[in-house]
Amino acid sequence: MALSKVQDDTGLPKWKVALAVGGTLAAGYAMYYFIFKQPSEKQEKKKTIPKQTSDETESLASPNTEDTAHLSPLERAQSYKNKGNKYFKGGKYKEAIKCYDDAIEACPPESKADLSTFYQNRAAAYEQQKNWECVLRDCTAALELNERYVKALQRRAKACEVLKDLEQALEDLTAVCIIESFQNQATLVNVDRVLKELGRIHAKEAMEKREPIMPSNHFIKTFFESFAEDPIFNSVDKEKEGDVDETENQPGKNATNNGYMKAKKHLQDGNYGSIIECCQNELANPLTPYKVESLLLRATLYQLRGESKKAMDDLTALINIENSPLKMKVNALVKRGSLFMQHEKVDDSLRDFDKAALLDPLNSDVFHHRGQIHLLIGKVDAAMSDFKKAVELNSNFPIAFVQRCYTDYRYAYQLGDKAKVEEVMKKFDEALKNFPKCVECYVLYAQVLCDQGEHERADSYYVKALEVEPDNPTTLVHRALLILQWKGDLAQARSYITQALEIDDKCELAYENLATIEVQTGNLKRGVELFDKAIPLAKTEMEMAHLFSLRDAAVAQLKIVEKMGINIPNLGSL
Repeated sequence: MALSKVQDDTGLPKWKVALAVGGTLAAGYAMYYFIFKQPSEKQEKKKTIPKQTSDETESLASPNTEDTAHLSPLERAQSYKNKGNKYFKGGKYKEAIKCYDDAIEACPPESKADLSTFYQNRAAAYEQQKNWECVLRDCTAALELNERYVKALQRRAKACEVLKDLEQALEDLTAVCIIESFQNQATLVNVDRVLKELGRIHAKEAMEKREPIMPSNHFIKTFFESFAEDPIFNSVDKEKEGDVDETENQPGKNATNNGYMKAKKHLQDGNYGSIIECCQNELANPLTPYKVESLLLRATLYQLRGESKKAMDDLTALINIENSPLKMKVNALVKRGSLFMQHEKVDDSLRDFDKAALLDPLNSDVFHHRGQIHLLIGKVDAAMSDFKKAVELNSNFPIAFVQRCYTDYRYAYQLGDKAKVEEVMKKFDEALKNFPKCVECYVLYAQVLCDQGEHERADSYYVKALEVEPDNPTTLVHRALLILQWKGDLAQARSYITQALEIDDKCELAYENLATIEVQTGNLKRGVELFDKAIPLAKTEMEMAHLFSLRDAAVAQLKIVEKMGINIPNLGSL
């Protein structure tokens, strides 16, 4: 199931990881939500711009504005502004705008800070009238006079968001974050919202143009291993062991030149790129005895290539075939349920899983993968129940066993239940003893140890995982992130991720995290280049939206750094 792929989990909004805000990274699983860390107490900073005269939020004393003949042009402008503020506070926005008009007209052009404030105050009045075009115009005028005017940046960002210019909104909010040293939680929330929406838009556009890409053999192998009861993959495993499935030697089902049989041979040999064509050849025969098998195998490869619509069509066709083998139909329901979730169709996803559970209540795959869906939608109790059921049905399914351990641990850890944490740690020891060849057991145990600050022990389990599977790129990426968190060793972290890419040049996780490191260390252009390599490798629109959000954040920061000449602390200087 694609949703179970390893991702980063820094405990921060995803976009903030891509900004050069310093700090360290920690690795985790995509099923767990990103949360906001509370900002540290603001430090007093030396002001670099003139003090702004408050607009709609400040009550100002106003001089006698009727007699202005004796006033200087600037004093006259201030008197108009003060009168406008009174109207503003009384809800008389049309009258306030007229006063701000007069203030702008009277203000000497060399009084840039004051003139900027007048434009900003008029924008505030236009905002109350929902006149967003005028808000945008006046905020832009204010910022031309003072590019670091926070209120003008915030207000223009709001106008741009309403007017659907999300890139400019993001750029303005990023500027505010940098000026405020990332200490304002409300601004961080606004950036997160804009980035998610922008990421979705960019991902939708990109997915329509995306060329299908077959993932690495390692990724495909890991995908199949996440199913204990995949009928086709299990059949291939039996043939490797010399235990041929007798049902495939029945009369009429043993033609050696059969497209499906060739597809199975390619699956056995790891020659995944030829499978879809063989299944298509098989399905071209209306009398094929392997229609169900070919549909399921082709759908699985479509899903792996990121062709979700084609995969959905094949899975639906299979599910609608009467009297199709139970294991085939249930596997198709699980995979279609996962695809629905990738498109954020939660009700459809759970409906498929519930139907699968009704058809085959003893199938551990149903509960294992539904548990991940429940985690994604925040139903932790239901997820824990599903993982428990999956393990009860198949105690020899290592991924389900260790995922249950990890979920139970996270839940107990968040509750602060020390007794439960200790109990789960013993379960991890049991998993390592029972499944010494399962890389996921070592990796997730290392995650737990990292949570507890036992970095050296965590690293030892990454080493053991690499001894079991030296060519596992994701383990190398996780070890890199541990080294970064533990020692702050950028050179070593880059080295591990580079090794991962040498093993698998289609490792999206490696590109994503190397890009993040580059951005955090101030190499913004290089970071954007690496995000550009990761994006086409995304299997789903959800994954692509996440990557676009990181890229968009880096691009916005690069623009602000170049425009304002701001140097931001990087990871290496903290």
